[in-house]
Amino acid sequence: MKTGPVQAALAARPDEFETVLVHTGQHYDAAMSDIFFDELGIGPPDHMLDVGSGTHAQQTARVMERLEPVLVAERPDLVLVPGDVNSTLAATLVAVKLDIPVGHIEAGLRSFDRTMPEEINRVLTDKVSDLLFTHSPEAEKHLLSEGADPDAIHYVGNTMIDTLVALQARIEAEGSIAARGLEPGGFVLVTLHRPALVDGPLLEEVVQQLAALARETPVLFPAHPRTQKGMDGMGAASSPGLEIVDPVGYLEFLNLLSGAAAVLTDSGGIQEEATFLGIPCLTLRDNTERPVTVEMGTNALLGLRPDRVAELPSLVEEIRAREAKVPPLWDGRAAERIVDVLVERR
Repeated sequence: MKTGPVQAALAARPDEFETVLVHTGQHYDAAMSDIFFDELGIGPPDHMLDVGSGTHAQQTARVMERLEPVLVAERPDLVLVPGDVNSTLAATLVAVKLDIPVGHIEAGLRSFDRTMPEEINRVLTDKVSDLLFTHSPEAEKHLLSEGADPDAIHYVGNTMIDTLVALQARIEAEGSIAARGLEPGGFVLVTLHRPALVDGPLLEEVVQQLAALARETPVLFPAHPRTQKGMDGMGAASSPGLEIVDPVGYLEFLNLLSGAAAVLTDSGGIQEEATFLGIPCLTLRDNTERPVTVEMGTNALLGLRPDRVAELPSLVEEIRAREAKVPPLWDGRAAERIVDVLVERR
């Protein structure tokens, strides 16, 4: 969702740019990877690294080992890396050590929580990147406070919102709400995947709270494979009104999100999508690297406190009562601005 618009904007200028797409395979399940390439119209990657799962060190090392010969052979003028996953940092390190400039899409986000692997990936990637593409005002402040070169920072907007804007008609036509027997505005959508919630005792408490909520409002929970594994054997997971399903594609998920009464999540990206769509978002985390969604948008932090799920109806009303706005430059043209910077800097 973050890379597709940039690739399309570069491809629209074939006389100026040639692109090579590398998929590390960090996300490899068909429901978590292939369907996005198909639905977003990105097409097959030029290189597939097939790194699979493993510890953070194993996964990062595999990306580095397998990407290095690709970069040596292709010898690009620039490597663009999105986000904050292990692949982001691994690709950055390989490129920098080969003296290839790096551009970081979504630079400058900070949760200030070093226990999150993503925070380490973000901080280190920004430190050695040559171009820092930010999507919110506070990101530039973070980068400058860490000593980044002001000339390297470019406020371009949110490329993930570019994807949403480009596919909005298809999202609206998806029809997933009716197909699942739900009413627009009459259900709560849930996604949870972070280790702090799903790899320990908090998961069972969350499921119990969702089961209680489902007695009043239908709850739809497309669950990550790791989350599903953690829920095996939980009696509350089969409660009436609580529907736990396999992961869904991008178009279906955004269709569901756009028609939900609220979304309960621990995902960073969904905080942004909910803000753009004006859907109340309750985030089960102590912090967020996307504070603009709280300050301007429809997001509220619950902390790592499953008991606060019981407050969801009243919290949703509070969010609806405040004047939420879409952050500046979340307008579907961030990728164009990135390409303009590349033309200028070339």
